[in-house]
Amino acid sequence: MLGRSAAAGILCAVLAVSLGGLWYRDGIRSSLIDQDLGFWTSLVPFVASNASNCSCQADGDAEQGVGSCRLRGTVNDCCCDYETVNRVNQEHLHPVVSELVKTAYFRYFKVNLNCDCPLWPDEGMCSMETCSVCECEDGEVPEPWTEAERKHPLGCNTTVIQNEFQVDKTVDPNVKELLVNLPGWRGFNNPWMAEDEKETEYFYINLLANPERFTGYKGEHTQRVWKAVYSQSCFTGSTNPGEDECTEKRIFYRLISGLHSSITAHIAKEYLIDEERGIWGPNLDLFYWGLGRPELKSRVENLYFAFLFVLRAAMKTGPLLDRTEYNTGLPEEDKRAQELMHLLANHPSLQQACPVPFDEGRLWKGDEGPDLKATLMTSFRNITRIMDCVGCEKCKLWGKVQTLGLATALKILFHESDCGSSGSNDTAPLILERNEIISLVNLLERLSQSVETYRVLSAKLEEREKGSARVDAAAAT
Repeated sequence: MLGRSAAAGILCAVLAVSLGGLWYRDGIRSSLIDQDLGFWTSLVPFVASNASNCSCQADGDAEQGVGSCRLRGTVNDCCCDYETVNRVNQEHLHPVVSELVKTAYFRYFKVNLNCDCPLWPDEGMCSMETCSVCECEDGEVPEPWTEAERKHPLGCNTTVIQNEFQVDKTVDPNVKELLVNLPGWRGFNNPWMAEDEKETEYFYINLLANPERFTGYKGEHTQRVWKAVYSQSCFTGSTNPGEDECTEKRIFYRLISGLHSSITAHIAKEYLIDEERGIWGPNLDLFYWGLGRPELKSRVENLYFAFLFVLRAAMKTGPLLDRTEYNTGLPEEDKRAQELMHLLANHPSLQQACPVPFDEGRLWKGDEGPDLKATLMTSFRNITRIMDCVGCEKCKLWGKVQTLGLATALKILFHESDCGSSGSNDTAPLILERNEIISLVNLLERLSQSVETYRVLSAKLEEREKGSARVDAAAAT
């Protein structure tokens, strides 16, 4: 069990919402203790994108709609309808990615949890056992990884990396990509990630041994974290950033909100039901107040949007992921990881139903494009620094996993080779580091699980409501 002096993260701050936290609504911050506002106050529906060029194979609009929020039609700003997303995720994607993250290559994540919070003084860590993180024991981390890292000092040899990608001619000719293995945990030259001001230590965490779920972390501290997230300059000057006419700002907001919704789903699914016996299970009341009411559908819409956005990044870099050698020194697990990744990168049902989940090519256009991109990069880097301001180690861990995953998705989709450049040989290649791939796949799994959780708990909620109606009807006779 760790006793860190630093405080950091974003994920467990969602508990403040269910226990008196803050959320951004119509340009103001509202106390969520009020039951009429619920867990979040409903976000105004977003401006729909032009889906006329979509080639998705729609399942058709069900009269009832998807889940307890009755979602219908195409996911705004994307190119897939809700029914199709639910079906493909349930039948094809979720079974694959949920097994993939259990393999050795994807369950070990290197991270630094000792950074000081840059926003307010250190107030210590959550002392509850559920907040703590267990580091990997000696010998647990794959030996090929530790051996490779011992050969290099902290930092990286850029010249060696450049030579490697110049030699590699097997990558997708449309996007130059290379997977590398470097010391440090923040990836390689990721413009969406804040860099450490100085060299830092890191250690490995087994993500399966430290699952994302309810920890009991709550209170004023978590409120300040979310307030800092939604106080970024890119959200100012707009009555509701979710309705911003600027497509890029609207999409950026929806990604953050979608991640927030995803966290809520995980906590509602894995809630501490019986502390004495250590029983975890779904909390339908938390789900209802957080995601389960029709008037809150914009939160779930943002969840589906974030899922499709990250799925697009994974599909775009699929050729690289399919060819990567997943080497942990455990032949059976490595073979399994290779097979699952091949299935994920080449799944015919996924490619047929939703070939282009999100069209990133329409962004950053016009004279203001470069400045706008720089502004949003700065805002996201600030959010990654806020990861160092949550006093729950497990929340901090999953905050860093998922923000690095989102930064990797942004890096893949908005790399300069795909954003208005000539695509010449002078274009800097897209280089991905092992930890970036691990975080991207784990984020995809978390979002996939959240979409599935919304489907399952919506059904349970409906069953409960029907049962209550039957009891009321019987009592009235």
